[in-house]
Amino acid sequence: MDRICGELPAGKDRFGKDWTGIKGTCFWKAPHFNRRTFFKHMSSAVGGYFLMPSRPMETVAKAAVTPINRAKNVIFIMMGGGPSHIDTFDLKEGPWLPSSYEPTNYGDVRWPRGLFPKIAEQMESVALVRSIKPWAAVHELASTWLQMGRNPVNSLSRIAPHIGSVVSLEFATRGGDKTLPPFFNLNAGGGVGSGYLPPAFAPFYFSPGGNPPSGTTHPDLQPAFDRRFALLNDLDSEMRGKGTLGAKGDEMSAFNSAARQLMYRSEIDSLFRFSADERIRYGNTGFGNALIVAKNLLASDRGTRFVQVNVGGWDNHAAIYTGPLNPANANSLGRQFDTALGTLLADMKASGLLEQTLVVAMGEFGRTIGMPNTTVGRDHFLQQAALVAGAGIKGSRAIGSTDANGRDTLNPGWSRERSIRAEDLEATIYSALGIDWTTIRRDDPLGRGFEYVPFSEQDLYGPIHELWQ
Repeated sequence: MDRICGELPAGKDRFGKDWTGIKGTCFWKAPHFNRRTFFKHMSSAVGGYFLMPSRPMETVAKAAVTPINRAKNVIFIMMGGGPSHIDTFDLKEGPWLPSSYEPTNYGDVRWPRGLFPKIAEQMESVALVRSIKPWAAVHELASTWLQMGRNPVNSLSRIAPHIGSVVSLEFATRGGDKTLPPFFNLNAGGGVGSGYLPPAFAPFYFSPGGNPPSGTTHPDLQPAFDRRFALLNDLDSEMRGKGTLGAKGDEMSAFNSAARQLMYRSEIDSLFRFSADERIRYGNTGFGNALIVAKNLLASDRGTRFVQVNVGGWDNHAAIYTGPLNPANANSLGRQFDTALGTLLADMKASGLLEQTLVVAMGEFGRTIGMPNTTVGRDHFLQQAALVAGAGIKGSRAIGSTDANGRDTLNPGWSRERSIRAEDLEATIYSALGIDWTTIRRDDPLGRGFEYVPFSEQDLYGPIHELWQ
């Protein structure tokens, strides 16, 4: 059986309050695991301290915050399945590691050059965050937690938006072209949506293949579509004049108008097209195609600010070194990932886009350490690492370190002196974009106040500003 634990951040916050020793509960995941029961237990473990009768009820005064404000865009790469941290972003060398990994030093970073040669060429723009602890080792729970920056089974989380939707909301009041949707989610069939926020801030799901999204033309050609769209607007205008359209109708009308901006426009279509040569440079894969489109969307500066790109296949319980993480096979998952991401970083650096864009690549958790399991793979594990690039961060270094085996955080590497959590990464993204991560909105339908980052009033979480220092 697998042991799964929850833990509150340990160490002092910026007000000097010490949270050390405040821990959650550990659970054993039986072979016939009841996910619903686990969700309930995990919720109690993580949030229970804040409901305990013995907890002091004082409220810590909110201090002034200063976001880093170095980026205007984010590319968030979701490595679905959970990559092995000790074989990728927190390399550990042992008898299990093939010589073809070619461990090499780049500044303060030990890097698997054989597996990721193209990213190695961009290490001066790359930092690795190695002191991350996920809250759970269950795919759906941990993945959702990472994308919304909070416990998915908390009562407020049923209305909680994706981080990208919050970014979209914040940028809605800033100037500039708003032609494109602010938030794209590429190569995903679904996921975390906009929560209680208006649909204008929901992710636009699309899987790039070299052509614009379907529905940008009408089967009866443009003149027929223009007539019908004009008639729809006339009907909507009449209903608005009578006050019968309502808020939902106004939202739908705005949605239709925004969609119309994407239709019959060659300059918009071109953002989703790429040549055969470019496709090959990025590896001729779905992941590579998505990164091409992500780059095009952000470079156009037409309103898109957050792009999530999903790349699965990292749930490597078996044959990890002869299959997905085989450096000798250019078509293995690791080499395909390297080709696409390394090319993206190089292209964005050459154009100047990387200086304006924060790139984050990580999965929902890490994988077991030491010698591989009996099927020569690695199972789920509560320690992980992330790759961060661009937006003026200082590269060729690591934030935090783990022990010799990668089992646990040895040195957190940042001011809060504890392991980094999903909520801290969320705060880091907001801060990089100039967003106050301690914001509390009072417009949520539950009337309880929606915090961009949970427990902001208690200052439990915060951005990793050491990336820029």
